[in-house]
Amino acid sequence: MARKSLTSPEISPATLSLVLLVVLLSSSAIHAGHDYRDALRKSIMFFEGQRSGKLPPDQRLRWRRDSALRDGSSAGVDLSGGYYDAGDNVKFGFPMAFTTTMLSWSVIDFGRTMGPELKNAVGAVRWGTDYLLKATAIPGVVFVQVGDAYSDHNCWERPEDMDTLRSVYKIDRAHPGSDVAGETAAALAAASIVFRKRDPAYSRLLLDRATRVFAFANRYRGAYSSSLYHVVCPFYCDFNGYQDELLWGAAWLHKASRKRVYREFIVKNEVVLRAGDTINEFGWDNKHAGINVLISKEVLMGKAEYFESFKQNADEFICSILPGISHPQVQYSRGGLLVKTGGSNMQHVTSLSFLLLAYSNYLSHARKVVPCGELTASPSLLRQVAKRQVDYILGDNPLGMSYMVGYGQRFPRRIHHRGSSVPSVSAHPARIGCKEGSRYFLSPNPNPNLLVGAVVGGPNVTDAFPDSRPYFVQSEPTTYINAPLVGLLGYFSTHSSWR
Repeated sequence: MARKSLTSPEISPATLSLVLLVVLLSSSAIHAGHDYRDALRKSIMFFEGQRSGKLPPDQRLRWRRDSALRDGSSAGVDLSGGYYDAGDNVKFGFPMAFTTTMLSWSVIDFGRTMGPELKNAVGAVRWGTDYLLKATAIPGVVFVQVGDAYSDHNCWERPEDMDTLRSVYKIDRAHPGSDVAGETAAALAAASIVFRKRDPAYSRLLLDRATRVFAFANRYRGAYSSSLYHVVCPFYCDFNGYQDELLWGAAWLHKASRKRVYREFIVKNEVVLRAGDTINEFGWDNKHAGINVLISKEVLMGKAEYFESFKQNADEFICSILPGISHPQVQYSRGGLLVKTGGSNMQHVTSLSFLLLAYSNYLSHARKVVPCGELTASPSLLRQVAKRQVDYILGDNPLGMSYMVGYGQRFPRRIHHRGSSVPSVSAHPARIGCKEGSRYFLSPNPNPNLLVGAVVGGPNVTDAFPDSRPYFVQSEPTTYINAPLVGLLGYFSTHSSWR
């Protein structure tokens, strides 16, 4: 679709609205209705498939077993637990912390609509925070990775058989990492809100630790990909700088603690830490849009006029991703999928849609709209855009394929995931070594173990999708794709109408 200037006299507000809705609703038949409650249940179950460490008795994905029980022993610490980030067996602290933050935000904003799945969502948060507490137990140190990515990626083996290097990597005063430390502080602070009434003692522990980790991140500034370049790059290299994570951590600490020191930090550092940068980005590496939406809630509630510039940034973000008027960096496929450059496109779809939905709720409560040139974007419109993306994921797309494993009749069967693609311990008790697993990677057969709820990287801008393990950009699931989706599905499981 050709983009015209919003100030062009050729385009009326009514025409713009029509363009938006045509893009939203065209090119694929709208599904008669999705079972969002079932999708929510499965999206949370996925995290159980990603668990590392000793599995609990109520583990629902039974083909998984205990793994990596000695993680951290080489450094004299216990770093068992946590999540494998994607289809490999490395524990990367940066995306794990972001995943935990987004699971927490999902519960905070949409937990009341999750019904019986709320308990499982809270459990998914706690599996992340229990690990992050271990990783931050030593003052002035944050353990940020367990496992050597090069060694791990050279093998195709289930986590239960791992014999690759379980090297432990950390940041400290001499080797700073304000990005991963700032995100870890955000995760701990956000989770403290989740547990405030459910487990007050645990909540206080999380908030106290978040305070300490943030102070460390702020005092010893630097990017962890500078300190640990050969370890974390190109896997989870911080391409965007650490400044946004400091603001992000402060924003969550302000929300969790209500302490003036964090409000003053945000106001004082807004320009220095570039709050308005890259407004249409949000993910494990770039927090800018999330910062602006999170902080704007207070402005919209009439409680924080000193944060007004963050609301202006949030409004610009909203306008930058709406179909028909979006920024050149944001495209929509013919089938209606939001597409951004870079790997694993579904991470952009779920994260940006989450912000649209969260902001639509904040606007609704404040009875506000977003002015986008001649167009007025209502909360209802933002919800429609977010719902269209969720429906695309669940099967309303040109291929008629659900991109969530186990949901619907047609979904990816050959996902890029070691544990899912290699026979389980119960089916094949004998060890499967590093290179022995290659035949399963190269096999044209479907994966023997369903990683229920996993959402893969997804189709490209032409709506094409190769259901093939080697195409990892499109066929690999990640925790940070699913974490925002939990909140979206929680909302739509109760509010499934378009308006």
